[in-house]
Amino acid sequence: MRRTDAPLALSVGDPSGVGPEIAIAAWQAGDSAGVPPFYLLADPALIEARAREVGATIAIMETSPGQAAHHFPRALPVVPLYARHLDSPGKPNPANAAGTIEAIDRAVADCLAGHAAAVVTCPIAKKPLYDAGFRFPGHTEYLAHLASRHTGAEVTPVMLLAGPELRTVPVTIHIALAEVPKVLTTELIVATGRITAADLKSRFGIARPRLAIAGLNPHAGEGGAMGSEDLSIVLPAVEALQAEGIDAVGPLPADTMFHPRARAGYDAALCMYHDQALIPAKTLAFDEAVNVTLGLPFVRTSPDHGTAFDIAGKGIARADSLIAALRLARRLADSDRHSAAA
Repeated sequence: MRRTDAPLALSVGDPSGVGPEIAIAAWQAGDSAGVPPFYLLADPALIEARAREVGATIAIMETSPGQAAHHFPRALPVVPLYARHLDSPGKPNPANAAGTIEAIDRAVADCLAGHAAAVVTCPIAKKPLYDAGFRFPGHTEYLAHLASRHTGAEVTPVMLLAGPELRTVPVTIHIALAEVPKVLTTELIVATGRITAADLKSRFGIARPRLAIAGLNPHAGEGGAMGSEDLSIVLPAVEALQAEGIDAVGPLPADTMFHPRARAGYDAALCMYHDQALIPAKTLAFDEAVNVTLGLPFVRTSPDHGTAFDIAGKGIARADSLIAALRLARRLADSDRHSAAA
C-alpha cells in the first residue's frame, strides 16, 4: 500500500540530456508552480555538476525515499544510484546506460513498496541503451516488464498524451509506419480502449469516458475505397467496445477529429499509430502535455519531449512539461488511492 504522504520518485533519464537540469528547474519552481514533493534518483555528483553548468544555485541533499519529503522544502532530495554517471551534456554515452536503467528500476520498486506515490521519468534516448544491450522498444514497454516482474501478473501498457485540451492514445507505438497495418488488430484496439476507459474512470475521475476512435486510412477509408482496414479491423473493435458498455464512436476521419468542436465530444482519442496521436497533442500543448502510462499497477507520468541533446547543459531547457508531469502524477496518485478505497 502506497503511503498517502509519500513523495514522487523521479528518475533522471539519460544524464547527457536535459533530464538533470529540468529536474533542478522543477525543484527551483517549487510551491509557486504547484510542484509536489519529489526525490530524484540520480548520481549526486552529476546533479551538482549540471547545476554549476547551467548556473543554478541550489542545495542538494543526499537522502532516502523516506526522508525526501522532509528535505524537499530546503534542498533538492537526491537518492544516490549505485552506478555512476559521466557528465557529458549533449554527448550520449552507452556507459551511462546502467545508471539510467537503475534509476527507472528503483523508482518502480520504491513505488510498489509504498515509498513513493508515483513514478515520474525524465526522457531517455534509446540508442545508447540499445548499444549497451537494452532490448525494450522504450520506456512504456520496459515499465510494463518491471510491473509484471514485481506483481507476477501480465501487464498491458497504454500510452496516453494528456494536455489541457486533448488526450490522445496511440494504439501502436514505437514501430515503423509500414509495420502498423501488420500489427494493428481488432483485439489490440479493444484492449487499448478497455484500459483507457478504465483508467479515465478510476484515475481521471471521468464517470463515463467517451472514446473517439480514429480510422487508420485517410477519411477512415471511405467505405473501403482507401483501404480495407477501417472496415475489417477498426469498425469491429468499435462495435465490441460498444457491446461492453463503453461509449465509443468511430472509425472517424483523423483529419477532422481535433478541431475544438470535435474535441468537445470525447474524453480521449484512440489513434492507430504514433504520430496520429502525438502530432495533435504536441501541437496544442507542446510545453504542457504529459505522457501517462495507463494499465500499470502504479501511476507513471513523464514530460512529452525527448532528451534534447542539442540544448543539454546550456541552461535553456524549459521544465514546463516536467512540472506538469509532476503535478498530474500527484493528482492521479491521489485519485487512484481514493478509487481503491471506495
